[in-house]
Amino acid sequence: MRQTSSQLRLTPCQEHALDTLQRQGNVFLTGAAGTGKSFLLDHYLQGKSSEDFPIVASTGAAAVIVGGRTFHSFFGLGIMEGGLEATVTRAMRSKKLMRRLQRACCVVIDEVSMLSGMTLRAAETIARVARGNPDPWGGLRIIAVGDFAQLPPITPGSVDKDWAFLHSVWQESDFTPALLTTVMRTQDTSFLEILNFVRDGIVNDRVREFLDERTKESRGDEEGTRLYPHRAQADQYNLLRLEQIEEPVHAFPTEYVGDGKYVEAAKRVLPIPDTLLLKRGALIMMRKNDASGEYRYVNGTLGHIRSFSEDALHVRLLSGEEIDVVKEKFSSLDGDGNEVVAAWNFPVTLAWATTIHKAQGASLDRMIVDLHQLWEPGQAYVALSRVRSGAGLRIERWSASSIRAERLVTSFYDSLSNQATKYQPKPFFEPAIAPEEEESKTKKHAFSQKERLKRTRELLADGAGLSLIAEACGVTQSTVLNYIEKLVGLGDAPSLTYLIEDFPEVDAIRSLYEEHGFQFMKPVFEALQGRVSYDQLKLVRIVLTSNA
Repeated sequence: MRQTSSQLRLTPCQEHALDTLQRQGNVFLTGAAGTGKSFLLDHYLQGKSSEDFPIVASTGAAAVIVGGRTFHSFFGLGIMEGGLEATVTRAMRSKKLMRRLQRACCVVIDEVSMLSGMTLRAAETIARVARGNPDPWGGLRIIAVGDFAQLPPITPGSVDKDWAFLHSVWQESDFTPALLTTVMRTQDTSFLEILNFVRDGIVNDRVREFLDERTKESRGDEEGTRLYPHRAQADQYNLLRLEQIEEPVHAFPTEYVGDGKYVEAAKRVLPIPDTLLLKRGALIMMRKNDASGEYRYVNGTLGHIRSFSEDALHVRLLSGEEIDVVKEKFSSLDGDGNEVVAAWNFPVTLAWATTIHKAQGASLDRMIVDLHQLWEPGQAYVALSRVRSGAGLRIERWSASSIRAERLVTSFYDSLSNQATKYQPKPFFEPAIAPEEEESKTKKHAFSQKERLKRTRELLADGAGLSLIAEACGVTQSTVLNYIEKLVGLGDAPSLTYLIEDFPEVDAIRSLYEEHGFQFMKPVFEALQGRVSYDQLKLVRIVLTSNA
């Protein structure tokens, strides 16, 4: 079950994205780790039928987490044996497939980044034929959700990744970007700056210093979740730590209901083990969001087992709160959305270790990670962005070669940032842009980050506003703020006072920062009741601290 959205207020960028979702046309909902893509999607889908608005996911594991079905089963792709034409021909024989594609109003594709361009094309072709409509996807609305900087496409037998955004089907789909920029997982702005560097594959002095400060020799008894690149490493470490607890072990077998062939497939993707082994004092991770609606925990929350019975676990969360956890159902669905497997067990796993991949979507309180010899671009970013703050992070070892970004992805998001600007309301500190200037914002800017940083410094010295700097560098204003913050950190920023001279409520913002601390934006945002966006608060903070 996905988290309730009724308990939390939307950020300004989420409000802009929700407005985009509520319009017509295809949408690409994206953003960095922790920006609340799933949370916003829950908000949008409240009250909507799963038959009219089915959720499909790129993998079985993702499908279980979002309560949906797999992309391949929904569109009848199978394993795509024989290629595109053979796949479409086989799919056309299924009357059930035809009916569900004709019935659906909008399909939500979760973790779209893991789908290859060819896979997306096969599904689009099937939808077009099934609905008897020559328009892309046969007129079926598509909401694609994901972050290409985190999870690459699965491209068996191919040396080059078949990125969906490079395929003609992506351009034909004409996605309107809904870009989330405010990270909710952490309010640690220094850590967030490091994450932005790592996301771009940059290893500079700031990154080296940050990682070196948190690299310590392992004692083997640290409390927190270790992230490993391989499952065997994680399983072995969990069992080792469990054995070290001098308490009786209790086994809780997962109970399955469903056809045998479906059960075996479900076991490979469920976030819970076939048999859950627990002891009093064991460190555990919640693998579902709180189903009670009280938002006591989320997927990734850590705690210790205090006691248990056959029907309940008594857990003390690292926050200090004590809760009772009961067994819950995990479902595996077929293409029509029918439950083919129901699996019952406590929604927890041992948490001394997990894999980087299985931590996807989790928000960890404390984390120990090995960043040595990672092989996939974006893998280091996915790992580091799981933890809530830099204070909860410890690194066993790291190598600069592990921090890599896919250049094609970086270029895609630079272009996307320009495109997204057209669809979002202008904040009051951005002056209106003439139509001819607006058109130029969508053009590709082939500057390196170093060149954009230098250009930002020059324009600031000339007294340029954020809008002009963003247009000149071909990036969003949020990215410009990051550049300015970097310049301040390097001691290379010119006078910035002019940027907030006409800024409303600047005195109130200064007072709130002095009260709560300049590192915390959330209490300032809440005190102002959302009247000032996080980007605006960040601008004021940068200027005030640069003058300190």
